[in-house]
Amino acid sequence: MKRTGRIIASLALAGLTWLPGGAIADPVLTVDRAVQLALEHNSQIVGANAGVLSARAGVYGAYAAVLPHVSASISRSGSQTTNQTGAQVFGGRTIIPSATPEYDSYSTSPGLSASWSVLDLANIAGLSSAQAGLKGAQWSQRATRADVKLLASQQFYSVVQAVRLVEVQANTAKLARDSERRVRALFEVGSVSRNDLLQAQVQTAQSQLDSIAAVQSLLVQRDQLATLIGVEEAGMGVVDTTLSFTPRDYDEGALLKEASENRPDLKAALARLKSARAGLASARYGWLPYVTLSASAAYNPFNSSKTYVAATDTTPSTTISARSESDRQYGGRLALNWDFFDGGTNSARNASARAQLATAQNAYDVLVRNLAGEVHEAALTYRQTLGSEAVAEAAVASATESMKLTQEKYNVGSATILDLITAQVALQRAESQLVNALAAIRVAEARIERARGSGV
Repeated sequence: MKRTGRIIASLALAGLTWLPGGAIADPVLTVDRAVQLALEHNSQIVGANAGVLSARAGVYGAYAAVLPHVSASISRSGSQTTNQTGAQVFGGRTIIPSATPEYDSYSTSPGLSASWSVLDLANIAGLSSAQAGLKGAQWSQRATRADVKLLASQQFYSVVQAVRLVEVQANTAKLARDSERRVRALFEVGSVSRNDLLQAQVQTAQSQLDSIAAVQSLLVQRDQLATLIGVEEAGMGVVDTTLSFTPRDYDEGALLKEASENRPDLKAALARLKSARAGLASARYGWLPYVTLSASAAYNPFNSSKTYVAATDTTPSTTISARSESDRQYGGRLALNWDFFDGGTNSARNASARAQLATAQNAYDVLVRNLAGEVHEAALTYRQTLGSEAVAEAAVASATESMKLTQEKYNVGSATILDLITAQVALQRAESQLVNALAAIRVAEARIERARGSGV
């Protein structure tokens, strides 16, 4: 019952939008609002945003491979030895000490350490690949936004079309009920046959069934729109059913040029192609030697130890303490490294990079190859919808006039109820075709905006 109430509200709003020169004072959901909601909540947008974050993480990782690594530390260590026996060698001489029951040693070392791959072509090329990949992800994000805008526009106008068709079916059902009442009155006075009354009843039942089907279709379209824009259907409210348009004359040459310059999916494919080329270069550079630099520094390190020497027959037990410290300690290392055998790891990396390059190259070539055809199809579809709308307008005018004429003939007895029902069905079909044509024009406009790459 609640959903039926919302449908009635939608039809009431639709009636307001159809008033000559009447504008909706406070439209709950316009096409622009639907697109905005879709760009905020649609799962494809969420995925595209996550792709940008993932690509940015890849750039950070690539920078980590080419920038220095610096760390600071302070360490405190200690050891204790008990009951040490045996011999120790110092300077080539063997000294057999007496038993050492206990030995303690402690050290503290604050310092800095750093390492840097100063010349690693593989990592440098990997950084270029990651940066191009980030640009590709950002352009893919824009391309996804353009796709979602088109999907939201299409589904919004599907809802508008369904609302208008519900209104058409409601008017048809009302007309059928009126006709049935007139035929019943004529049947009661013997002016028409029982067959005429039965035909009128069938027409009324059929129109009521069509109205129920139209409402059900509207509910389905609303559910699909709510899912697309990421809101609950109950909170979506009524929609603005305005289908007015201004005919335009598009120049295909200008559209194609604009698409070549602005299409985000084309730019994303080009960025991914550059990323794949840099990735292959990085894999190939992996066969080459690379240079690393490392350094360390310690500030005020010190060591302390205490040894307890047990008593012997000739000497008493003693405790020996020692301590050493320094102001600073520096160290450095410059190395030339060459991973000339890595168990096939770099071979696998090269094969994977070649496969990614082939895939990226094909994706870019397909987009470039099909761009002109897509623009031509969008422009042709728009011109076709304009022609369909003109035909539908003429059909509605003709069907309306035919309906009036048939009604007059039927009133004076020169036309049968079958003729009247046929005229009613023709008018209903013409009005439905006009609604479909108007909705198709708005969708065709959205397709052209998508094809030209504008508004993303």
